Amino acid sequence: MKLERIIKDSGCTVTYGSANVEIDSVCNDSRKVTYGSLFVAVKGFATDGHEYISRAVGKGARAIVYEDQQALDFQLAAMEKDGLTLVKAESSRHALAIIAANFHDNPSEKLTLVGITGTNGKTTTVTLLHRMYTRMGYSCGLLSTIANYVGTKGTEAVNTTSDPLTINSLLDEMVKAGCGYCFMEVSSIGVEQERIAGLKFKAGIFSNLTHDHLDYHKTFAEYLRCKKLFFDNLPKDAYAITNIDDRNGMVMVQNTKAQVVTYSCRSLADHTCRVIEQSFDGMLLKMDGTESWSCLIGQHNAYNLLAIYTTAVTLGADPQEVLVALSTLRPAPGRLENIKGPKDISVIIDYAHTPDALENVLKTLREIAPDRELVCLFGCGGDRDRSKRPEMAQIAQKLADRIIVTSDNSRTEKTADIMADIKSGMDTAGRARSLFIEDREEAIRTAVMIASQGATILLAGKGHETYQIIGTEKRHFDEKEIVNEIFSTF
Repeated sequence: MKLERIIKDSGCTVTYGSANVEIDSVCNDSRKVTYGSLFVAVKGFATDGHEYISRAVGKGARAIVYEDQQALDFQLAAMEKDGLTLVKAESSRHALAIIAANFHDNPSEKLTLVGITGTNGKTTTVTLLHRMYTRMGYSCGLLSTIANYVGTKGTEAVNTTSDPLTINSLLDEMVKAGCGYCFMEVSSIGVEQERIAGLKFKAGIFSNLTHDHLDYHKTFAEYLRCKKLFFDNLPKDAYAITNIDDRNGMVMVQNTKAQVVTYSCRSLADHTCRVIEQSFDGMLLKMDGTESWSCLIGQHNAYNLLAIYTTAVTLGADPQEVLVALSTLRPAPGRLENIKGPKDISVIIDYAHTPDALENVLKTLREIAPDRELVCLFGCGGDRDRSKRPEMAQIAQKLADRIIVTSDNSRTEKTADIMADIKSGMDTAGRARSLFIEDREEAIRTAVMIASQGATILLAGKGHETYQIIGTEKRHFDEKEIVNEIFSTF
């Protein structure tokens, strides 16, 4: 593809050489550069791509996109520039997203792209949308925290919102495979880093906004601003679907050009839902006045299901067909997964790793089994927002009968220091009914051993993850495997 076509509308200007050159690939990682590549030098948070320009040229890059003139001049000072095209960008990060879309012939315009943003519920919502539309006979794509799917072919995901080159490459695969829809998680960090620039969304969904990612955004106001940017940038022929029960639900869409569609479990809205009854086996819902059964549980999942229903109906699906499809859906991996064991014990595995998510899950378990002992096992991630640690401790102390504080992904922090931060949120009574066990597998074994007949044990924080990061080492760690192995010894 010609460079001129690739850089169209990207805010780039050719400063040396010709735009009439053929480009074979686009890279922002110099290790992936081959002869004929366009290398985009992006200033990252850990490294600056400008430092690798000379390496990219040495490996055969035909063109370079840069934003730092001084860094470029330094890199090319002793290098031959004949045959090389240099392209100045106002923002190489923004340019990369537009370039990635152009290089793949703007695949997001050739299918119905639906994005969801919010603190909690993103993975469940997009995963179940993908499953539901597949059951209704459509070929679909999925871009999520857990996995990326092209039709029914899946690969493990790395980030909640991938880089623009990966996103557009996958969307291109979806289009070529005949997918008509793609359901995508959109993170605040992904929005702020312009990973979704150049994508055309047909619908954007807002779930909720609570405490998370303040290690990155620093303030809640900045976190909100990045989420809101997603809706600010939706085109006028798109839909902005928002949860008006969240205090920021209407804030998100106040400046959008898209058509606003509302949903609520508490008040009047375009689409509504009520939980009529629930147990560990599922819940009976009244969706827009029609009763429907779901094997998911919890008020937060009622919101997720309502968001799915609202999206599908808004996009033209038959409401009755949607309700039938919803009733067949199983939970997303690591979301309120129930493992039943001896002594009538139920071990619930959930990804809850924010204060709001932990509170939602504990309240759900308390409502379903009010007379059962409730044991809460959790930790907090290292090298992440420390302020939520005591807050999560206070929630566990308020809603659980027993608490076991342990490791999560400690990364380069000492687990003992993380646990101390959590402990600081407890009062004397809370500490008295808590155990502090650094080794998470040992903590799980202890939780099962001390649990009373018929107890409910919540393992919070890991969910679908099958690893644990301690230091810089990523170790295999699958809570379902561990729980089943423990139960097999009873």
